[in-house]
Amino acid sequence: MRDMVEIGMGRTARRTYELDDIDIVPSRRTRSAKLVSLAWQLDAYRFDIPFLTHPTDALVSPEFAIEMGRQGGLGVINGEGLWARHADVAAKVDQLIELAGKDGQDRAVALLQELHAAPMQPDLLAAAVAQVRAAGVTVAVRVSPQNAQTLTPALLQAGIDLLVVQGTIISAEHVGNGEPLNLKTFIAELDVPVVAGGVSDHRTALHLMRTGAAGVIVGYGSYPGATTTGEVLGIGVPMATAIADAAAARRDYLDETGGRYVHVIADGDIASSGDLAKAIACGADAAMIGVPLAMAAEAPGRGWYWPSAAAHPSVPRGSLLQVDDPWGVGDTGAPVRPNLGRVLFGPSDDPYGSLNLVGGLRRSMAKAGYSDLKEFQKVGLSVRA
Repeated sequence: MRDMVEIGMGRTARRTYELDDIDIVPSRRTRSAKLVSLAWQLDAYRFDIPFLTHPTDALVSPEFAIEMGRQGGLGVINGEGLWARHADVAAKVDQLIELAGKDGQDRAVALLQELHAAPMQPDLLAAAVAQVRAAGVTVAVRVSPQNAQTLTPALLQAGIDLLVVQGTIISAEHVGNGEPLNLKTFIAELDVPVVAGGVSDHRTALHLMRTGAAGVIVGYGSYPGATTTGEVLGIGVPMATAIADAAAARRDYLDETGGRYVHVIADGDIASSGDLAKAIACGADAAMIGVPLAMAAEAPGRGWYWPSAAAHPSVPRGSLLQVDDPWGVGDTGAPVRPNLGRVLFGPSDDPYGSLNLVGGLRRSMAKAGYSDLKEFQKVGLSVRA
């Protein structure tokens, strides 16, 4: 039964929960973490760890996508970001970071908008896709619902393996000035699997599943200090509730179709390995991670993070957040950032779960007695008073 509360005369609202509001309750035998599998498969593509990157230029360069693939996850390139617009991305990012550190975030967001106002150059994006493909890892690119029909043919020709259609809020049919994007028709005509999102409620998740999407993204990459969708639009559903609702839609769709399984991918409020474990426990199959990976030495943002929505030309919904690794400085006085392998697999000297994300998730599952991701979705949960 839904927990409804009255917020005024004749107006009720549902009580919902953040990941911080819940805890995992071990109720079975424990097991060795070495016996836990984190393998995850989306359509024909198998991954050793259930991690995707949030598609932001702060994280995903072609080189980062390659390294993420080699570590067992999936790097998602922003098909409308800097790598699709500028040949000298590293110099542009350096300029952005210098401005953020010197003149503040407002000026940096304005520069981010200016950089994204440059026209998209399909040849540059094709070259980025080709670089990742040549490394032998799975290639995924994100496009917005508004530009999906325009950009997808060139991406298919470039050789992508997975297409991510992602906006802050998405529906099964996007109505714009031109021909509306009907995702069901759009996906049916493609030869590659599509992941679509973000959603935050049962009904929209079920609608997206009915379009033929292989995965549905829940959330919009929310993170305090970086994502401002709540402040700008007043929109938001706490992640624990949003994931659980999408998982319920997955069960309903599974029954409706007689066995077609659509993956639920959590994208928001994940800052530590404990948050990852809670997201899976609420029903997610995988997580789209942003801020926790920004400290990696391979991340082009060099310790700075901003979500893809920060560059919107008229209504930006994100700012630049500095997430430098605090564990020591190098000879130049600059913070020493761990490589991606250490962020994912350790070793860790941080007691708060920002390093060794894979190890933390694996140990949480082992402590609760579960051996794989699907089993772990059945673990008991408690709500903090």
